[in-house]
Formats: sequence, structure tokens, C-alpha cells
Amino acid sequence: MSESNWSVPETEVAQRVQDRLDGDGTDVLATVVDVEGSAYRRPGAKMLLDEAGGVGSITAGCIEDDLLAAAGSVRETGRPDRVTYDLMGDDADDVWGLGVGCNGVIDILLEPLNETYRPAVEAFDDGRDVAVLTVLSADGGDGETPDAPRQLGDRAYYHPGQDRLRLPDGSAAANWPTEALADPAADLAGRGSADVVTVEGSDGATLTAFVDGIAAPADLVVFGTGHDVGPVVELAERTDFRVTVVGFRGAVDLDERFPEAHRTVTTSPGTVDEVLDIDERTHAVVMTHNFVDDRLAVETLLRSPAPYVGLMGPHERFDEMLEAFDDEGTTFTEAELESLYTPVGIDLGGGSPYQIAHSIVAEALAVCNDRTPGHLRRRDGAIHDRVDADAPSSP
Repeated sequence: MSESNWSVPETEVAQRVQDRLDGDGTDVLATVVDVEGSAYRRPGAKMLLDEAGGVGSITAGCIEDDLLAAAGSVRETGRPDRVTYDLMGDDADDVWGLGVGCNGVIDILLEPLNETYRPAVEAFDDGRDVAVLTVLSADGGDGETPDAPRQLGDRAYYHPGQDRLRLPDGSAAANWPTEALADPAADLAGRGSADVVTVEGSDGATLTAFVDGIAAPADLVVFGTGHDVGPVVELAERTDFRVTVVGFRGAVDLDERFPEAHRTVTTSPGTVDEVLDIDERTHAVVMTHNFVDDRLAVETLLRSPAPYVGLMGPHERFDEMLEAFDDEGTTFTEAELESLYTPVGIDLGGGSPYQIAHSIVAEALAVCNDRTPGHLRRRDGAIHDRVDADAPSSP
């Protein structure tokens, strides 16, 4: 597997899965379903494996080659499988070679990529949250419910706002324990997290399912068409933002200048809210370098639900904007100003275009992930938050 295929963003992995569903390949989807101890990726991380290699990453590269062989077996049998890699202690060095360093046990689900996964990538592409529920094991039961989930890989979906689970074909998952699974599925879908959930069904069976919450990707809207916008767009796309570039003059071919952007829009500063759907997942960076354009865009953004409005320029520049707003009789509440970050970016000390872009994207990521930027060495406990989605038993 090439380095470029290993390091692709999750949005590209999802797009590749959708492309391969429409193709003739016999791909295998590998998903981390459980981690004990430490690991490079957490549950929900995915990798798409074909006969030639893979796209995506589930470790730092220490087991991906072995996964290709395991995927070959799944491809031959057409049946899903679970494989476990124990990367802890001396045994890991003996089996996988020196320097693995993950110090954890990784449980991976390997399954043939087929139509049962299409609702997941369609929801992601449409910007909708979804929870994918996949059976890991089912024990017991009265045997009188033939359509109950029993086999490894059996699948259902939870779409927030609906009151039931649905099968991949869209029909009601009548024999799944919906009441027990709906709450953890809704929670995980909204957070974009994953966990293994065990419940007892009405037929007496104990069902263990991997509940993979896939949150819609966050949006980053960049206002500006200068050359300094390019590094921001590139880095943001590679960190799983869905980037829209907005230009105000129409003199620049935005698609040609910013090929990495998911979308480009040419409009006027006064009609931003008419052409953009700005919601609580919209993060914005205003860097037109035009005082009037910036001021109009900032006013619209501060009135919107956007949690992050980054404005390029020194403190004094925004002070001038406030004076101009005040002259017009325009004021902002403290709550509205809470979303404003100016000067934009985290203080990393760099001044080159890519260093500035790293500073900006890092700040947007921190806000998106509800983090206060800081050194990990000063963080107590695990680097990644642990997910614990409890589920009650069905009555």
C-alpha cells in the first residue's frame, strides 16, 4: 500500500467505498470494532482493501500488510470474519517485529463490501448522521424468530429522528431490539463515535452489536480567493472538513485555483446567507483582505449558528470594524461575539503560508472537537476519549 493511499482523509475513504459499490470489484471493508489499551486509531476507523492494496488506515502501518492476506480469505469465502491483533508486550515483538509500539489489542471486522453498506455512504455524502449496527455475536433465543439478527455481519441502521431501526433495504428492522439500541445509536451517531453494545432481545437472545456512529462531516467555509487560501483549503480537506471556497468578485476561476475544495461559490458579500446553508456544523474563515467584504461576511456569520468564525488580521482591524458597525447602529451580543476568533489561528510561532494555514486549521479543528489546544504531555489520561454507550435490556 502506498503512503498516499494510507494517509487519505475519511471523506475520501467514504467516497472510494461509494465508488467501489458501483463497480465490479470484490473489495473488503476493514473496521476497528474494539480496542483494549492504546492504539493508533479508535473504533470506527476504516480501511478499504482490494486485491492490489488498500485505502485508508487503521494503524500506523504495522498490520496493514497482514490484513491484506486476511482480506483475501474473506474475499474467497464471501463471509465476514473478525481478527484480533495483540500488540502488547514481548509477544507482539516476537510476532510482528520490533517497534510496533501500540501497546494495545485491536479487534477488526473484515466483511465483503456489498449493498448492505450503501445507506451509510449515502447518508455521509448527503450530510446526514447515521448509526450502522452490525452483529458481532448472538447467543441463545427461543428460535421462534427466524428474521432476528443472528449472524456475524447482519446489519441495521438508525437514522436520527426516526423511531425505529431499518434494514439496508429501507424496511423496518422489526425483529431487532430497537428499544434497547435506539438510544445508544442516536448518541453515537451525533458524536460520530463507535462502541460495542450488548443487549437482551425479546426472544431471550443476547445480541452484541458494533454501533458505528457516522456523523456528517463538518463544513469549513473560506471567504477569499488569494493565494494564501490554497494551503488552508488543502490542509482542511485532508483533515476531514468539507471545504467551500467563497469568492466575491468573479474574476478568479475558483475551481481551477482551488481544485481540492469540495465546492466553490461566487456571490456578493450581502447575499452570503442566501447561497450558503450555515448551521451549527459550519466553521468559517474570513480572509478576503478587503475590509468591507470582510465586515459584511463577519456580520452575517456572527448572526448565524456557526460556532467558529475566524477573521484574518490584527486586533486593531476588528476594532475598526466594531467602530464601523457602531456608526451604522449595528451591535452584537456577547454570545454572538463568542464565536469570533481574531486574529485567527493558534499561536504556533510560524509565519510561512503553510505554517499559517496549519495554525488556522488546527484552531478550527479544536473548536470542532470541543478542545482547548494544548500539549498532549500535559493531558491527563488517554489521548482519545473513551466511548461508553450503555444500552438497557429490551422488556
